[in-house]
Formats: sequence, structure tokens, C-alpha cells
Amino acid sequence: MCESNVYIEKDGKEELYLESVDIIKPGEGKVYMKNLFGEQKTFEGAIKEISLVKHKIVLK
Repeated sequence: MCESNVYIEKDGKEELYLESVDIIKPGEGKVYMKNLFGEQKTFEGAIKEISLVKHKIVLK
């Protein structure tokens, strides 16, 4: 599978925000995401890092 988990960086730590994300769309100051189960979230911030090998996306 090609989905990734999304984490939020807070105070130097990463907290899990949404699992099994398969769609992620950056916008003007926001990041929209949807996972395999149909759950959708919008985060106000930006993408800090994407690791395809680790299936991990970090937002800040």
C-alpha cells in the first residue's frame, strides 16, 4: 500500500494526526487530507517533511 501517516510537529515532538492518508493537497496556508477510511481533515499550516520510504508526512 502507498498510504502514509500524518504527524503534527509540536514543541519539537511529533504527534499522530491522521493514519492511512492517501490524498494530501497543500493550499494557501492549509493542508487538506483524506485517508483510506474516508476520514477528512484540514490542517492550518504547511508540510515540513515527506518521507516516502517511512510512509510519513510531517506538518508544522
